[in-house]
Amino acid sequence: MATITRENIAPLNDKLIVKISKEDYLPEFEKSLKQYAKTANIQGFRKGMVPAGLIKKMYGPGIFNEQVIKTVDTEINKYVQDNKLAILAQPIPADNTPIDLDVNDPQDYEFPFEIGLQPDVNIDPKSITVKRYQVEITDKMIDEEIDRLQSRFGEYTTPETVDNADNIISASIEVVGEENKGDTAFNLKDVAKTQQKLFTGKKVGDEITVQLGKAFKDDILARVLSDLKLDKDSKDDAKKEAKLTITKIGLLNKAELNEDFFKKVYAAKEIKTEAEFRDALKDDLSAYFAQQASAQIHDQIYHQLVDHTTLDFPETFLKRWIVVSGEGKKTEEDAEKEYPAFAKQLQWALISSKLSSDNNVSVDVNEIKDFARGQLLGYLGGQMGLNGDESWLDDYTNRMLNDRKFVDDAHNQIRITKLFSELEKQVNANDESISEEAFTKMLQEHSHEHQHEHEHAH
Repeated sequence: MATITRENIAPLNDKLIVKISKEDYLPEFEKSLKQYAKTANIQGFRKGMVPAGLIKKMYGPGIFNEQVIKTVDTEINKYVQDNKLAILAQPIPADNTPIDLDVNDPQDYEFPFEIGLQPDVNIDPKSITVKRYQVEITDKMIDEEIDRLQSRFGEYTTPETVDNADNIISASIEVVGEENKGDTAFNLKDVAKTQQKLFTGKKVGDEITVQLGKAFKDDILARVLSDLKLDKDSKDDAKKEAKLTITKIGLLNKAELNEDFFKKVYAAKEIKTEAEFRDALKDDLSAYFAQQASAQIHDQIYHQLVDHTTLDFPETFLKRWIVVSGEGKKTEEDAEKEYPAFAKQLQWALISSKLSSDNNVSVDVNEIKDFARGQLLGYLGGQMGLNGDESWLDDYTNRMLNDRKFVDDAHNQIRITKLFSELEKQVNANDESISEEAFTKMLQEHSHEHQHEHEHAH
């Protein structure tokens, strides 16, 4: 009968000695051998008539080794389950000494393993303090949104000549005396005022020669230089002359502020006046920034949990586990390099799992189905099937539910989203007013920091 003894060798690091007798694995080994003999195809013998001795000689060692290891794995898993051990990763061999398994001389065997144990996680969300940013919706923000929507619902025309600051000029462009060439587009108002007269009155096919740095400034200059495959930060490249050949002239006539326009923007609302339209936009902008502020709270909670919570891990064991699980592809140096990021991911996995359990956060199959549907519709820009036929959408959803990786990823994303929503209700949130510019800048800087951390980790 198999036995397992347990010994603590370091904090959160135990040793398991698995002892199995011949009686634990031989019956299953002999059963597997007979089953193999029934199905083996060996030249010179009819199927199922291969002598047992030949089967054992040819395939016995592999089947024997597999059955011994399978028996050991079963015993370890049963021990962990029966003793309710919260382990980290999977058990690994305690040493690299090979055990001689001989099919012709079955023995009682002893296998030493190491396991890492999970640390206790005790976190009170009420002890976390975050900022809830309140973005003031100004008249300027509403004006900018109206301007954007007027452009979106405007009418595009193609005038014969350049005669309006809002003209969109498309052109082929090449550096004079060099091979650099490309295609570019810009508004007439993007051209430096002193150079706009060079373009005014021109038609499709007309050519204009400019010094790049004089005709264009800042972001527009950088874009035109990139279109020419030049260095957008080079002062010398900005001094070069380029010939533009106009290929298209466009003009976007913005939509007028009237009831037709209001109906296009808000089909489900009865909006008669500009004042009502501005109120509706204000509500939408308020809802958008409230959602962004909520996401920012979730980010603050995450950093509080990961950066300001200390969990003790069996570091030596985990580094060994990284090497062993790499199956010969990773060295101790690799483990040293990977461990910090690995430990951070492990810490978040344990914390989020414990808080999900504490707050009864669960995910059912219908939520995963809705996630799959939403993801596909997102890819399609929110379009539904032709004539309202959604059977293809159901087929796709059912296929995705058979994809184990998709289900695991979807389950985790849904669980974490629900967890953050629950934690947001419990943490201490202090309101803080902030301008749109400052809030947007903060999000951009934070996004850049996250990107830098990701690149550094890899």
